[in-house]
Amino acid sequence: MSTPLKPRTRTQVFRLPDLGEGLTEAGLVQWLVAVGDTITTDQPIAEVETAKSVVELPSPFAGVVTALHGAAGDTIDVGAPVLEVADPDASDIPDDEAAAVMPDPDAAITDAGTPDGIEHEAYRQEERAGSGNVLIGYGTTARTTKGRRRLPAASAPSASSPAARTTVAAPAPADVAPTDTTPAVTPDRRPVAVRSPLVRRLARDLGLDVHSISATGADGAITRADVLRAAVENAVDGVAAHQLVDGSAAAGTGTATGSRENIDGLAVTSRERLSPLRRAVSAKLSRSRSEIPEATVWVDVDATALWELRAQMAPQGGKAPSVTALLARFVLLALAEYPVLASRLSETGDELISFDGVNLGIAADTERGLLVPVIPHAHTLSIEQLDASLREVTATARAGTMPPERLRGSTFTLNNYGGLGVDGSAAIINHPDVAILGIGRIIERPWVVDGAIVPRRIAQLSLAFDHRVCDGGYAAGFLRRVTELIEHPLRAFVKV
Repeated sequence: MSTPLKPRTRTQVFRLPDLGEGLTEAGLVQWLVAVGDTITTDQPIAEVETAKSVVELPSPFAGVVTALHGAAGDTIDVGAPVLEVADPDASDIPDDEAAAVMPDPDAAITDAGTPDGIEHEAYRQEERAGSGNVLIGYGTTARTTKGRRRLPAASAPSASSPAARTTVAAPAPADVAPTDTTPAVTPDRRPVAVRSPLVRRLARDLGLDVHSISATGADGAITRADVLRAAVENAVDGVAAHQLVDGSAAAGTGTATGSRENIDGLAVTSRERLSPLRRAVSAKLSRSRSEIPEATVWVDVDATALWELRAQMAPQGGKAPSVTALLARFVLLALAEYPVLASRLSETGDELISFDGVNLGIAADTERGLLVPVIPHAHTLSIEQLDASLREVTATARAGTMPPERLRGSTFTLNNYGGLGVDGSAAIINHPDVAILGIGRIIERPWVVDGAIVPRRIAQLSLAFDHRVCDGGYAAGFLRRVTELIEHPLRAFVKV
């Protein structure tokens, strides 16, 4: 008598993929689906916050959502489960035959005897060793043996043997070069095992020397997570971000009184983990402070003429250009005469890199924190184009939809903090820039004009610069030029 057929559904687990930039985690902003929803391939299922922006996360699977992992505000590591989807195409398989025909989830998809099979099997070995996510839908996973593919008792390795911990790939044919599993040797004679060709390729693509990467895999193997960690440490925008996260747990020690933590005699009301963006900003500003010997010069400027002229620049039925757009144009004109302030220092600090033009960074205060979207080739834009670009980038940044690539590449930063209601600030340079200009609010103040005290529109300009690339005289010359253009704006328009 045959066993009755029972419907079986295959559950697919979507794990957080590597979202680029060497990021190792993302914050869950909100779910776009719920348990029980039927979704399609590439349908956005959640919004996640990275160190750069808020992005929609598409599902690589279609089916019915059976589980959501995490709640809004949680942090999800790369390779960790995001959601589970039940395959809508169920197969009717007898229970007593399921073990014989159901594919093993650990089985390689490609033929192990082909070059693709060898590399895929190496990837699967790396995945089991805890290397992290490689492709959407794949990732580090701890699998529990189901008992359907046990080795024969005579050939089963002992728990302490290497074979019990390492999956052996199928032998390669004679015309295919075997996977290189020979440990490399570092200058200090320490062996470094790079068993996976995917890991080796990733390190090569990222420009990393495998001898400089600390291995955490089984038997001293370098995993993909190790390569990504090294890339984050070496990246300009994310250096030491994970160190800040790891160190946060040890920042401040205290004792627990009853059920409440106590530090220095005060009860701790809450602990809130910094968002990926805030940690990235912290790392960047810390690097700026630790590496750049900055100096600051400032001046009060009479912006009355600019204030009055701006009101007359509005087209019929339209808006006048913003004060920031006008100031940005003046800054770009001054940088053409003082280009060192829009240059960069090499990583070694022994070369000054000059550019043909300016990528202008605009500091924007958003609900997620400080962002600096970039207007590329800003020196080629008219005031009208600058105004349109400024409105677009600030709106996009505040909406949290700014793509990561638009938040890097600046060569000079403009910060109009007057909109925050403050008059001045000692700004921190936006690494790897070498200067940042801050502008305070434009307010009426008593001012001496031709020996008489009269009310004028006054603003304070503050320039922080890297003292390695220029001295105070050069920085002061740039600031005087910007001041001149603000006080006599028509001179600037003649050159536009």
